[in-house]
Amino acid sequence: MTLFQIEGVADTTAINEAVIDTAQESMNLWTMATYGGWIMIILALLLAWGVYIFIERMVILRAATREDKTFMDRIKDYIHEGKMDSAMQLCQESGTPGARMIEKGITRIGRPMQDVQVAIENVGNLEVSKLEKGLVIMATIAAGAPMLGFLGTVLGMVQTFYNMAQNASGVIEMSALSSGMYQAMVTTIGGLIVGILAMFAYNFLVARIDRVVRQLEGRTMEFMDLLNEPA
Repeated sequence: MTLFQIEGVADTTAINEAVIDTAQESMNLWTMATYGGWIMIILALLLAWGVYIFIERMVILRAATREDKTFMDRIKDYIHEGKMDSAMQLCQESGTPGARMIEKGITRIGRPMQDVQVAIENVGNLEVSKLEKGLVIMATIAAGAPMLGFLGTVLGMVQTFYNMAQNASGVIEMSALSSGMYQAMVTTIGGLIVGILAMFAYNFLVARIDRVVRQLEGRTMEFMDLLNEPA
């Protein structure tokens, strides 16, 4: 092998390495997502929707779990002093689900204890239903996103076999199959990522709501004990 041949081989190798490096650099998340087609757009919208619900619910739940450790002591003092208006005003200023339950209970003071407890529990059920707003959508995203990803996989495989069937020469070229295979793999990955994130977010929100429910149950017991105290 002559010197010129060696230099030619070296140049060819350098060019091939440059091409490979360029291809690797160009393959980023955005490039991968574009191979997924229109299903990736739907998955992106579902991801954005899920993020919005998660942030919005976290803000609501953070406000709902805000506790004033002197709240029940002040309510007790107002009730013992007969200052029902002041007690109701304190509940309104607090603005938490527990405070709204206590406010309803105060309006029922003087009635049978069973009626008071039922009124408080009814308000508590309404408050919990408000806190759970959007969880059904989050659960739907967690279950539906992987299914959309699998749908993209099937469509990609159909596209691949279609391209193979249209090749009359019988010679299968990778360029004719790559688009369908990319769609099949990318949509599966995208669907699983969105579904996993939505599932973790859903379970986290459910855990936070359970924490609020326990706080509401504690507030109810404190208030009923307060009414049952001897005068």
